[in-house]
Amino acid sequence: MVITQSAIVVTGAAVRLTGSGLGCSTWPECTPGSYTPTANQPEAPLHAWIEFGNRLLTFVLFLNALALVISILRNRRELFGLGAIQILGILAQALLGGITVLTGLNPATVAGHFMLSILLIAAALSLRQRIYGYPTIKLITTKLTKNLARALVILTFIVLTAGTIATGSGPHAGDSTAERFPLDARTVSWIHADLVIALLGIAVALFISIQVGESGATRQLLGKRIKVFLLASLLQGAIGYTQYFTGLPELLVAFHILGSILLWLSAWNLTITGNVRILR
Repeated sequence: MVITQSAIVVTGAAVRLTGSGLGCSTWPECTPGSYTPTANQPEAPLHAWIEFGNRLLTFVLFLNALALVISILRNRRELFGLGAIQILGILAQALLGGITVLTGLNPATVAGHFMLSILLIAAALSLRQRIYGYPTIKLITTKLTKNLARALVILTFIVLTAGTIATGSGPHAGDSTAERFPLDARTVSWIHADLVIALLGIAVALFISIQVGESGATRQLLGKRIKVFLLASLLQGAIGYTQYFTGLPELLVAFHILGSILLWLSAWNLTITGNVRILR
């Protein structure tokens, strides 16, 4: 589920970056009277098939979630809640996607579409770690480490939200007729960058807290995870600044979206460390 939930975010970004957001002009049909692209498409055929292909992936994602829930009911009934979240979330995404098309790619619904995926990715990662039993050790953390880890996850979510606002104020609307946020794109991008710098500060503080305040298995496990997060955030920041100063080329924007998923996964992974107890 982690892979498929992440993949559909990337393909959704491809729809927007190729200007195919309204390739299928209505919902749930692609065009009035047809669920598939037709020869009389108002949009270019390629745009229609790109958007239609992304819709088909939703069915693949749903079938994956359904198979997962069936497996859970047979083997791990205590995980049913996390499995059900995936099915309900996918149905909600389909509905929100329809609203997005019917409102002409309103930037608020586009942003909500992405952020709901972020939450479903977190739930999928939690489910995966529970299924595979990671970690198998009981971790003991200081209160400072635990609070910094929580702050890091919250600020990462805020950074991603600010990123959707920056995107919704910029040029990549998914269609030339789509509405944009009535905000100055440069100012929003600066705010987004400032939040990233603050996030890096918290990440460094957490790294120091882990190295100085933790020991044994806790220090080893969390130390690896915060290093992954720092690497992901530095790479994401480099891509972000590069795309900003090069005029937001589509390929770099696509990598930035992929990087946001990896950044979120590495942040959320810091919170699902099994049975955690505060030492002091």
